[in-house]
Amino acid sequence: MNILFVGAECAPFLKTGGLGDVLGALPAALKSQGVEARVMLPLYTSIPEHYRTRMKTIAEIRVSVGWRYAYCGIRELEHEGIIYYFLDNEQYFKRGSAYGHDDDGERFAFLCRAALESLPSIGYWPDLIHGHDWHTGMIPALLRHHYGWRKEYAGIKTVFTIHNLQYQGNYPPHVLGDLLGLPPHYMSYDHVESYGSVSFMKAGIQLSDRVTTVSPSYAAEIKTPEYGCGMEEVLRSRGGSLVGIVNGIDDGLYDPAADAELQAHYSAVSPDAKMVCKTALQWELGLREDVEVPLIGMVGRLTDQKGLPLVLERLDELVATEHVQLALLGTGDPHLEYLFREAEHRYKGRVVSYIGFDEGLARRIYAGSDLFLMPSRFEPCGISQLLALRYGSLPIVRETGGLRDTVQSYNEWTGEGNGFSFASYNSGDMLYTVRRALSLWRDPEVRDKLVRRALQGDYSWNRSAQQYKELYEELL
Repeated sequence: MNILFVGAECAPFLKTGGLGDVLGALPAALKSQGVEARVMLPLYTSIPEHYRTRMKTIAEIRVSVGWRYAYCGIRELEHEGIIYYFLDNEQYFKRGSAYGHDDDGERFAFLCRAALESLPSIGYWPDLIHGHDWHTGMIPALLRHHYGWRKEYAGIKTVFTIHNLQYQGNYPPHVLGDLLGLPPHYMSYDHVESYGSVSFMKAGIQLSDRVTTVSPSYAAEIKTPEYGCGMEEVLRSRGGSLVGIVNGIDDGLYDPAADAELQAHYSAVSPDAKMVCKTALQWELGLREDVEVPLIGMVGRLTDQKGLPLVLERLDELVATEHVQLALLGTGDPHLEYLFREAEHRYKGRVVSYIGFDEGLARRIYAGSDLFLMPSRFEPCGISQLLALRYGSLPIVRETGGLRDTVQSYNEWTGEGNGFSFASYNSGDMLYTVRRALSLWRDPEVRDKLVRRALQGDYSWNRSAQQYKELYEELL
């Protein structure tokens, strides 16, 4: 079985979020189960030089972008047993960032068309193309219209994964012909039209053979007006063709027993050194070094989606009355960045807001924090809560999307659960749950049980990869 993944980012070459983690880890997990999976993505100039020097140019082709042609170099790299193809066009990909440009519609129309046009040149004919998020949503439409009549393309199936429905790639109607070369009848509800726009996301949902998203709960949520972002009707129309498969993490890359970024190593068998990581983190961030003071960690994008307004609403009360420390790492909304910087100034030595991103510091926060706060308004899957569990930091989450599927609230009566959760999106419920978590954390017996349970959990891609393999087999 040959699978080609196509996406806009992929760890370790370029990553801005969970999408990059998935493309970086899932192909290897599938390969361990006998599936040949390769990855195709843009050749961004920001990809580190030590990867670029190992790539070899295997072809140069011309790619139709509507009525014009664009150059595309194809460079190949084998990295840790997986073959990657990088599509080179400096006009589209010589940018300081992967997304957020005025011509993103044209850039990712090129990616979709180039992925299909490159197949004869790379000599790899996939049984199935698996596209990820709106940037690849037009692949099924282009495959159907421009390539379906060619024998070598005729049997290729498509799977489309929604990582975040909020970002849809909606563009004016002229894009249909100008950038995609698709005939007028594609501008219809059954094809790519969404509220008068050409929608890459709609195309992926409507025209792929199967649609997946990154957790079972999110698959159910996006069929409702509250979470459907205007796509709920078309998602409901897919019926059983839409499934949710929760993401995993690379448990070899993220391993507290071997992570070189940590000052000490620990495991479920010997968890005591986690306290060494805590005091080292307190020292690094300028917090008071005290293992008895509960340290709450937060790592992620600073956006309203992540529930940060709830945290800011109750931060004074939490810090003043509960005597906790807070270590936050992230970047995003400038207004939220300012408010967390201001909170650090107010509570010097008790609150640290590191505005930016540092992979090593992120791991040290996962390892050094006692509790991990993630009160998201919505969360398709979430990687941070899995990493927190992997490093023995007990998550406090809102019951939405993948957070609901991966964090089970601790039950004092049965002893079951691996974290703490609340249902309604309001700061009062969040504060109550944080206080409950703090109370239980202060019980050494409960704390030791939950930390060991978190460290023993399986958060790898193995189970999810098996589910993807079964889905592919159903199609082929």
